[in-house]
Amino acid sequence: MNTSLIILAAGMGTRMNSDLPKVLHPIAGDPMLVHAMAAGATLDPQHTVVVAGHGAAEVTAAAHAFDETATVVVQSEQLGTAHAVDQAKHALAGFDGTAIVLYGDTPFVEPHTLEDMLSAAEGADVVVLGFEAADPGRYGRLIMDGASLERIVEFKDATKDELAVTLCNSGVIACKSDLLFDLISAVDNTNASGEYYLTDIIGLARARGLKATAVTCAEAETLGVNSRAQLAQAEAAFQARARVKLMEDGVTLQAPETVFLARDTFIGRDAYIEPNVFFGTGVTVESGAHIRAFSHLEGCHISRGSVVGPYARLRPGAELQENTRVGNFVEIKNATLAEGAKVNHLSYVGDAFVGSKANIGAGTITCNYDGVMKHHTHIGANAFIGSNTMLVAPVQIGDGAMTGSGSVITSDVEENALALARAPQVEKPGMAQKLMDMLRAKKAKQQRGS
Repeated sequence: MNTSLIILAAGMGTRMNSDLPKVLHPIAGDPMLVHAMAAGATLDPQHTVVVAGHGAAEVTAAAHAFDETATVVVQSEQLGTAHAVDQAKHALAGFDGTAIVLYGDTPFVEPHTLEDMLSAAEGADVVVLGFEAADPGRYGRLIMDGASLERIVEFKDATKDELAVTLCNSGVIACKSDLLFDLISAVDNTNASGEYYLTDIIGLARARGLKATAVTCAEAETLGVNSRAQLAQAEAAFQARARVKLMEDGVTLQAPETVFLARDTFIGRDAYIEPNVFFGTGVTVESGAHIRAFSHLEGCHISRGSVVGPYARLRPGAELQENTRVGNFVEIKNATLAEGAKVNHLSYVGDAFVGSKANIGAGTITCNYDGVMKHHTHIGANAFIGSNTMLVAPVQIGDGAMTGSGSVITSDVEENALALARAPQVEKPGMAQKLMDMLRAKKAKQQRGS
């Protein structure tokens, strides 16, 4: 079925008390808008139209960062949901298929639920996504007659009997695109809020003898975010589900409640994750890898058999091949560690290649930035870098080469060579005692003067 998405993302979100547009507040490392776009993207839509308003430039940038082909239209006045959807009319002109309306602040609708809606749309003109609410509160109610959806009643306009209904409206709608905009053209704002409600298209469709129905989903999928407290609840809900899913897939989380995951985190079967590990976006951990406690990972790839941490930081571009070791207080950025390489203690490796089975001693730094440009360091296979070595890039260390501890390496080292670059040690007999006596006398004089 030809499908297009209309994602409403124009709201200011005053209850967030933020300069950031509401839909750009992150859950699991990505803006809420991206979660909604990602769910819809599983349908392989022909068009994705994002309706922006407040902070339109920022919303546009976020939408294009996820899908550069998305169309962003601007709703200059927020006059209701029907008015918002109508802003997508010109972007979908000539589209012959089903449009699904999603919301940028409702990030958890599942792909299979959207597929259910498309299936229902094969036998109905308009399909609404509903849910049984534990506390219906101020939600709009779906008024059903068997499998037929008769109308949607907003809370402000509902009678006492209608408020007793627990089947509630999520706002998500599927409808043939041309019919959707035709129905919207007939919507008016004669209601308690003076807004153009998208929900009114159900009554209009029924008045024309068209068929409307509802598909239901779990209430958790319809969680909307309108405040910082709800944002925290949404984050907690995402993390709880993602942790359970990983464990079902064969990943060991030693203390699940302390591990924080991104929307796109991928961890393979039989990986072992210790407590207090944070995954930013863009992380892949292959099967059998071991991530030790208090490590922070983002934009990196960790191959099978590798051990990372504790207290390690892997930044974007870190590529760990099989059976590598990255130890405590080590930072890796935009660098590849070839198979079996080790960086075990207190080191920074950035903009570099470390060859297979090379050993990087404690306190080693690749000095990659000259204040203007970044430069590359190449460390060959089986090289041994002595502790506290400064590798001033651009520089190449040959296969099997060594550097002496405390060296500052500023030029290339050929393979199997030993490079030493430090001042000769000078020893002055008795000088330590003389110096201490002098300092103590100076301190005593200062104390007498005070």
